[in-house]
Amino acid sequence: MDTISILAAGGMQARMQSLDMLANNLANVETGGYKADRERFSLFISPDASADPVTGADTTLPLIESTWTDTSQGVLRDTFNPLDVAIDGSGMFAIQTPQGVRYTRNGNFRVNAKGALAANDGNPVLARNGKTIALQPGLPVDVDQNGSIQQGGQQIAQIETVQFDPGNLAKTGLNYFIPLNGATSKPASGKIVQGKLEQSNVGSAESAVRLIAIMRQFEMLQKAMTIAGELNQKAIQEVARVAT
Repeated sequence: MDTISILAAGGMQARMQSLDMLANNLANVETGGYKADRERFSLFISPDASADPVTGADTTLPLIESTWTDTSQGVLRDTFNPLDVAIDGSGMFAIQTPQGVRYTRNGNFRVNAKGALAANDGNPVLARNGKTIALQPGLPVDVDQNGSIQQGGQQIAQIETVQFDPGNLAKTGLNYFIPLNGATSKPASGKIVQGKLEQSNVGSAESAVRLIAIMRQFEMLQKAMTIAGELNQKAIQEVARVAT
């Protein structure tokens, strides 16, 4: 394969990966507490690549070297639901799942079948003591900025909120995160706000602009491959004509 086709194919592959990531972000625009994924680009130099005969530069291919999660805070939206809570600042809620403790920014809580405060998938929210939080039916629920839950004038539990150093969390699906490489947590510095939910930090307008840019770049690279194919075909035909 000629150099133009190789470069165009590499660029198209990178654009397709970006498109997949962008599509996932757009699909979660309305997911509470969702954090957008981003990519880091790099240039790959094959050890077998030959230098350009004119410039002497090595042939490079664009690729996505790694991905990262944008943990910037989303907008806090009023819901006036006493079981909805958001973290204003750094921190995550701890949720007990069948696979172990997972962490999320989505505070869209409810009462599950066992009478415990739970995430929207039914998994219980953990308190500071590592236990689940049992709510008394029929009594109003008040949550202060420290996560203390009161019912009937009595404190019944305190919601666990923790934070990790940037880069020490990985997504595990269902809007959950898990610590990497045995990373340890520390108490969250953010304050809990009752009756609000954090929205996704995916910008719809920005994503739409990026989508258009990616599609245009892909079309440009596709056109480059077509031109390269036409040049190769013409070269073969010219060689054949000279030979005869």
